[in-house]
Amino acid sequence: MFDALTDRLSGVFDQLTGRGALSEKDVDAALREIRVALLEADVALPAVKDFMSRVREQAVGERVIRAVAPGQQVVKIVHDELVVLLGGEGEPEGLALAGEPPVAILMAGLQGSGKTTTTAKLALRLTSREKKKVLVASLDTRRPAAMEQLAQMAQKAGVACLPIVKGQSAVEIAKRAMSAARLQGFDVVILDTAGRTSIDEEMMAEAARIAEIARPRETLLVADALTGQDAVETARRFHERLPLTGLVLTRMDGDGRGGAALSMRWVTGLPIKFLGVSEKVDGLDAFDARRLAGRILGRGDIVSLVEKAAAEVDQDQAERLARKMAKGKFDLEDFRQQLAQLKKMGGLASIMGMMPGMNKAARAQVAASGFDDKAIARQEAIILSMTPEERAKPDILKASRKRRIAMGAGVEVPEVNKLIKMHRQMADMMKKAGQGKGLPGMPGGGRMPPGMGGPGMGGAGLDAAAADLLKGRAPSGAGGLPGLPGAGGLSRPPSSGGFPGLPGLPGGKTKR
Repeated sequence: MFDALTDRLSGVFDQLTGRGALSEKDVDAALREIRVALLEADVALPAVKDFMSRVREQAVGERVIRAVAPGQQVVKIVHDELVVLLGGEGEPEGLALAGEPPVAILMAGLQGSGKTTTTAKLALRLTSREKKKVLVASLDTRRPAAMEQLAQMAQKAGVACLPIVKGQSAVEIAKRAMSAARLQGFDVVILDTAGRTSIDEEMMAEAARIAEIARPRETLLVADALTGQDAVETARRFHERLPLTGLVLTRMDGDGRGGAALSMRWVTGLPIKFLGVSEKVDGLDAFDARRLAGRILGRGDIVSLVEKAAAEVDQDQAERLARKMAKGKFDLEDFRQQLAQLKKMGGLASIMGMMPGMNKAARAQVAASGFDDKAIARQEAIILSMTPEERAKPDILKASRKRRIAMGAGVEVPEVNKLIKMHRQMADMMKKAGQGKGLPGMPGGGRMPPGMGGPGMGGAGLDAAAADLLKGRAPSGAGGLPGLPGAGGLSRPPSSGGFPGLPGLPGGKTKR
């Protein structure tokens, strides 16, 4: 969503940091460019004016212009003020779940903003991360199949859903949901209210009656980030009629300009609590102003990448693979598991979006190599078309077997040959690593990160891992990125050596 803004700001900062000295005229020209970039990204004009006045106040002066690295000083000022615009330096505001259960969460918003999907996502997050017993209930008696949709989404998320009783009003369903939650010992009840195509008196009156019954600790407005400033206006008007406690922005993985996310806090004064980042039931991320500011300025989000690895990677599987790699063994089934782990972490595009230095040119270089999420899916299909024996012993793959595998995967035989060659290169690398010779082109001689595949990551370990990655070292604090061979070099963009362990990417091992 922020690609266009990131590219514009990166161009401005490249001009600034490329100079040894800056005049006030240079700073003014850069600030004009930043202002235009923010306006083109659909950020609200009053928010842009306030942001630029604060940046200019700090950026124009003897302290910056005469600094050792004035360009970097300006970049830091813009970053810090962007964090303030998004919500401030403090820790992300979580949900207020303290108190006597069941705690009610009321979901509000216009029709089509993603309330029902977000309700299921939030229930899954509270269940898996907060260890809460959650009940979801649909109060949407108007939209056809709205209740059935929530029931299906709840089943997919593995959370309880209030049974559907035809003919009840939204207020009656709210009473039944709160009563059932008390009787059955639920910690949290999430109430999915009805949406409208626009804000009207009837909808607001119904929401107010539901709030009186449920007494929600949190009233979250779900807004579609792709609607731009309309989402900001909707939030402002809702907040005037129904006291909101936070916002959830959906479709943040879309190709909109991102102005809603940058304007929302400034215009409404409400904290953004979550971002919907995919259509999957686990595609809900906690909002963190510092991390989002870093991604907008092209600095990546290494901490989120490490957290995602810790959450998605199967530790037992990673430990088994580490033991095999220590013996120099790496078969096609191991390779398939690594591709599956990559997909679980959101795919190659998602991972690259969190890495520092992955600007438009670097992403274009990766795309030109032909190694993308579609290529990963094809490679997985090829391996799945093999028998267990063929995966364990790739050397037995002769011409007739390759033709059968290609037909089963829906690809040509050269694709199968390419995969086998890639695996052979990786197996050779793993064999060298197992013998203690290290992997060529990787930091620290390319030796395996200490404790790779070890215990889970958490707390100080994540911070240490992030710091290591930002310095181009293997993440020692968190024991590496478990289950991802060669992940110690993830912080390097392709232009500085590629992705170790993934031949075929720029900078990786190529055909000679």
